[in-house]
Amino acid sequence: MNREEKATQVSELHERFASASVALVTTNLGLTVAQANALRRAMKSVKAEYKVAKHTLIKLALADTRFADLEKFLEGPRSLVFGYEDPVSVAKALVAFADQNNKIQVDGGALEGQLMRAEQVKALATMPSADVLRARVVRQAMTPGTRLAALTLAPAQRLAGAIAALVKKLEDGGAAA
Repeated sequence: MNREEKATQVSELHERFASASVALVTTNLGLTVAQANALRRAMKSVKAEYKVAKHTLIKLALADTRFADLEKFLEGPRSLVFGYEDPVSVAKALVAFADQNNKIQVDGGALEGQLMRAEQVKALATMPSADVLRARVVRQAMTPGTRLAALTLAPAQRLAGAIAALVKKLEDGGAAA
């Protein structure tokens, strides 16, 4: 790889770090090409990207980014996962893949620039996704309105029931007379 190709790769990595909401570091313990492609597909399905690059280029790309502290994870055969949207979905997909394949290990990462250990990444994977949390907030916001509507309708329903019972009683009494 010549100097120009290295500069291009550093620039591309820097752009990925700049646009990512989460960057996770994994140890490759001998993934086959088929397994690496399966991991790439799994990451793509959650709007993330699995990337292998030389540590020296990654360290250069980390400069002046919020993920600069990730440098301490870069020893040995490491790879990166960049998540661009929902960090929880990315962590879930990566942890699930690592649980199914003993050839990759989650080492840690950073969420919006805050370092995370492997246990914290696994804890992030157990959280509900952003869509589930949004649904919960909407449901909670709607609950008081639903209760209020039920309370305001209850007296009218009782009154209507009483009138219906009175009408039926009068009809039954009028037929017997």
